[in-house]
Amino acid sequence: MKLHQLQVFLLASFFCFSCAKEVPPPAPIGPLPSTQQLNWHELEYYAFVHFNMNTFTDMEWGLGGESPSLFNPTELDTRQWARVAKEAGMKGIILTAKHHDGFSLWPSAYTEHSVKNSPWKNGEGDVIKELAAACQEYGLKMGLYLSPWDRNHADYGNPEYITYYRNQLRELLTNYGEVFELWVDGANGGDGYYGGANETRNVDRKTYYDWENTFALAKELQPDIVVFSDGGPDVRWVGNENGFADATNWAPLRRDEFAPGIGPYQQLTSGHEDGTHWVPAECDVSIRPGWYYHESQDDKVKSLSELLDIYYKSVGRNGNLLLNLPVDRRGLVHENDVKALMELRKTLDETFALNLAKDAKAVASNTRGNDYLSSNILDEYNDTYWATDDDVIESELMINFNKETTFNRLVLQEYIPLGQRIKAFKVEVKEEGGYKEIANETTIGYKRILRLPQVTTSQLKITFTDAKGSPTISNLEVYLATSEPATEE
Repeated sequence: MKLHQLQVFLLASFFCFSCAKEVPPPAPIGPLPSTQQLNWHELEYYAFVHFNMNTFTDMEWGLGGESPSLFNPTELDTRQWARVAKEAGMKGIILTAKHHDGFSLWPSAYTEHSVKNSPWKNGEGDVIKELAAACQEYGLKMGLYLSPWDRNHADYGNPEYITYYRNQLRELLTNYGEVFELWVDGANGGDGYYGGANETRNVDRKTYYDWENTFALAKELQPDIVVFSDGGPDVRWVGNENGFADATNWAPLRRDEFAPGIGPYQQLTSGHEDGTHWVPAECDVSIRPGWYYHESQDDKVKSLSELLDIYYKSVGRNGNLLLNLPVDRRGLVHENDVKALMELRKTLDETFALNLAKDAKAVASNTRGNDYLSSNILDEYNDTYWATDDDVIESELMINFNKETTFNRLVLQEYIPLGQRIKAFKVEVKEEGGYKEIANETTIGYKRILRLPQVTTSQLKITFTDAKGSPTISNLEVYLATSEPATEE
């Protein structure tokens, strides 16, 4: 080959190699998560704290006529809440700043029904301020629950109340630093004190609050916030208070079919394959039967087995877990609750301590290009992923271990910035003479954790049998749980 021919050949080869590296990613399949929602997904597990007037009246829903003098915790310590949450492996705390009875845990300028008229700290206290400082100290996110329903306020049911609600929202989202989530539930209207009227007031849940503008205000004040309600706009209820998402769980949702207090709740447990917006599920559940503290429930804290089941059916099913801690009348997370939380943390730490796939080799039946290699699923970086060519849906990932390996937990994650895509997949292990199927599942999403029967094999095979587009898998991990109760998903 002559010199100039060799130069042309090398240049052409380099050009082709460069082209091969620059294969475009798969086209996004909508809807897609926002940056705020991607950050929310990464939190996975955080605390709900129900602590308010109901703590002192031994009720779940106060009527609104309770005297502020009843609120008087003897040892209130938000640093203890934050320390417990941190040691439990949680990433944040969402507090009931105002529940349905209307009592405000901060000295609101817009009502007398607040801590400023309680004996706690001679009316000089501010629970939200103390929690914000504690969360900052322990590196936790803070979220706030502001009940739309107010059984104390005289104007509830009238247009004037919406101004009041937004004024309080502005106080909470302006004066206490970063708030990662605004929590709005669906309890709206009914009987109440209402400034002494003692009557029943019902509202049109879809139109009364003008949610579009109320939520826009929240985002104006806190650009990084996500808003939770039954149907979002950013995070949805999972449709039950058991903490369970469905085994098939889509982050997309036909969002316009829902509003706080309105919607086919049973559909929230699994979302919608044809959803119009990215509205992932938050799985709320209390560590006790009640949401607020009741001394009679001190011996009814959920067992390790129950908490593990909740974890795998929330975090393990493409949802986030919001586990409620009913702070007691002292103002502390009760010792029994702390004990249960630490047992859960210890068990999860032991289960997920050693990724048995870390040194394995991944081989794919099809690879899109050099930027989308199967090895990306084992590199511990969520922003790299394996993908197939556009026309390849059914595909396989083969995980070759260096030796016979025993495991019973499998973690899979999709690269969700391009959308949730997987509709069906199966898991097989190599045995003498062929492969044995050990799981046949549907969705993955941000994270799917399978509790598998304990198996020993040198090779794991995952076959994606159906998807909205070419699979995009960012992470695969394998573990052996030895200290957990034996349970299959």
